[in-house]
Amino acid sequence: MIRVVVVDDQAVVRAGFRTILESEPDIQVVGEAADGADAVSVARRCRPDVVLMDVRMPRVDGITATARLAGPAVVDPLTVLVVTTFDLDQYVFAALRSGASGFMLKDVEPEELVTAVRVVAAGEGLVAPGAMRRLIVEFARVGWPRATGPLPDLTARERETWLLVTRGLSNVEIAAELMVSPSTVKTHVGNLLAKLGCRDRVQAVVLAYERGVVRPGLP
Repeated sequence: MIRVVVVDDQAVVRAGFRTILESEPDIQVVGEAADGADAVSVARRCRPDVVLMDVRMPRVDGITATARLAGPAVVDPLTVLVVTTFDLDQYVFAALRSGASGFMLKDVEPEELVTAVRVVAAGEGLVAPGAMRRLIVEFARVGWPRATGPLPDLTARERETWLLVTRGLSNVEIAAELMVSPSTVKTHVGNLLAKLGCRDRVQAVVLAYERGVVRPGLP
């Protein structure tokens, strides 16, 4: 059973997410919160498998709450999936840097939301491909934060895999691009994340842009 806490300042949105998720036999909503402060309290008490987190909320926003639950300084981080209207792209990027394992848009189909919850609960980061494209376009316009520091030695295939991950491709799609099996891609992704010191694919995408491995606006 995948245990979920739903965080959104709109009661109707929380009710809608609860209805969608609890219609599935393997998902249970164990808590709700209307702002980031309550989200941190509820999530720490319930210890869910996934926190479904809104971004713009009163008192404490979703970015700050995500950092408190899943940030680099958190000893035992929770898995946070940001669900946003995407009206402020830089908020989404900040949430990913704060430790979120993925993000989806609020207008996704119900089955896509369910799939996203299952994916991040299984330990895989998730970036909606359409949302990633929009995020890249936005930061191509305003500029992308750059970080410095040495990167680990990667094999040619690991680097290829990293670049395809930044495009938001799934293992099956990467396998088709590289003409290998999905299980081989899974191995490459696992090795890549271990070398980069990233918890999941989302962190690997953020790192790629921070270090200039890929640049917004370029294929």
